[in-house]
Amino acid sequence: MLEVRRSLDRGYADHGWMKSYHTFSFADYYDPVYEDFGALRVINEDRIKAGKGYDNRVHRDVEILTYILSGELEHKDSLGNAALIRPGDLQCLSAGAGVTQSELNPSASESVHLLQIWIKPSAAGLPPAYERKHLELGEKRGRLRLMASPTGEDGAVRIQQDARLYIGSFNAAERAEFEVSKGRRAYAHVASGSIAVNETRLNAGDGVKVTKPGRIALVSGRDADVLIFDLP
Repeated sequence: MLEVRRSLDRGYADHGWMKSYHTFSFADYYDPVYEDFGALRVINEDRIKAGKGYDNRVHRDVEILTYILSGELEHKDSLGNAALIRPGDLQCLSAGAGVTQSELNPSASESVHLLQIWIKPSAAGLPPAYERKHLELGEKRGRLRLMASPTGEDGAVRIQQDARLYIGSFNAAERAEFEVSKGRRAYAHVASGSIAVNETRLNAGDGVKVTKPGRIALVSGRDADVLIFDLP
């Protein structure tokens, strides 16, 4: 039921200005077993140096979710959006028919640590869109909070795919359960800290595929920040 992906087994790239770990195949890193997982295409853990970033990168037909762990990231795009995203922020850029994007670490001294997630959309050429949501620690403490969904219920950002992202923070006796429905699959990724999924201990950067229906329990967290993807 559970297939563990350890942090040290991920791909790695050092671009000088950015260091990145790849859970799934990305750029020059290819793993035929971890090319994708259903609609989940990318989980990259990036650290971008102060004053660095990229300009005018074009994206099409991908839902890009950016989750800030520490530091700040300045976002601009061809839709006219400009934002400074901070820890607890989840940004969603639905690239659809095409969007040009620039992202920069505006700090003069501190790196920014983030997760960039790509989800395949339900169809090609959809209208592009942008949303951003902030989640205070108390809103995800000891529970899984819905952060992205196709309908935007409970204040979630909208993604153009039948997928959902939940985020939770757990410590000590705090716990949560997640039900994987028939015909669905799930992926859990530990952004920071440590937690047990059922009886399997996962540390920062680790992930696990859940390929069969049933209930999984998140228990014995140690300052854990966890992402759960509910996927078709």
